[in-house]
Amino acid sequence: MISVKNLNKRYGDFTAVDSISFEVQKGEIFGFLGPNGAGKTSTINMMIGLSRPTAGEIIINGINVRKETKKAQAIMGIVADESNLYNEMDGFENLCFCAALYGMEKDEREAKARHLLEEFALKDAGKRPFKAYSKGMKRKLTIAAALIHSPKILFLDEPTTGIDVESSRQIRKMIKALKAQGTTVFLTTHYIEEAERICDRVAFIAKGRIVASGTLPELMGSVSHGHTIQFVTSKLTENLAYELQSNFKGSKVTVQADNIMTVESEERIPLLSVMSFLHPKGIEVYEAKELQPSLEDVFVNLTGIESAELKRDEKKGNRK
Repeated sequence: MISVKNLNKRYGDFTAVDSISFEVQKGEIFGFLGPNGAGKTSTINMMIGLSRPTAGEIIINGINVRKETKKAQAIMGIVADESNLYNEMDGFENLCFCAALYGMEKDEREAKARHLLEEFALKDAGKRPFKAYSKGMKRKLTIAAALIHSPKILFLDEPTTGIDVESSRQIRKMIKALKAQGTTVFLTTHYIEEAERICDRVAFIAKGRIVASGTLPELMGSVSHGHTIQFVTSKLTENLAYELQSNFKGSKVTVQADNIMTVESEERIPLLSVMSFLHPKGIEVYEAKELQPSLEDVFVNLTGIESAELKRDEKKGNRK
């Protein structure tokens, strides 16, 4: 559905996007993940025809975006991080107006508007002015407006930034439903948990460059993390970590609250050996599980950007 090759965007001496290439398959949710200022919005603006690339090629559904911008935009639904709907119009009027811009006949656009208001749980708010909507309701109506003409691909720029938890959950559910209907979804986000929950594939971008891309299992498998086992026990003693590390060479033992202990090692440690070590000390093991790396672990490992920086971005977004 999307092919981006050697895409570059410069503003004077500053390079916002540095020769990136990637592909998005039809019907998948593709996440573009990175901190604020990484080049996410610059990339999406070039893809939707709002900004001209300094160099490179963008092909969407076989259409060259640089050469046939209007034709490409006709098959897109676009949701920017700031709404472009009209405050004085109500929800129904906004949807009908957007449908008219795509040349839809009156009966068709009114029927589609009513359907989307129902589908997005906005029927009761359909006659209220857009300015009276909550942030979450505004974001949902903006997504509905982008879908009014049944686009083949939906672009979402930071779809859940600055809205409440329940609205975020509803929007993620809607995105998954769109995928089930065959819509291709391209979204930018700096919420790692969001990408992990809904994306089929992810690309990490930092300082204008893509540092890695792939499915979640592929990305997580790329990180050499050894083996980490978490134990839930009946009790833990203060010197247990030292004793275990001495007994199992090459291991790192961390004792946490609520009688939880983690054992990290490059080689697998047999569970029975650990349990046999603990049992004579009167320590029962209630649960043991191997911990896998998270998408956050992969992102930090590949970019060197600590999750704390993304958390600061989240707080900035929530203040918008």
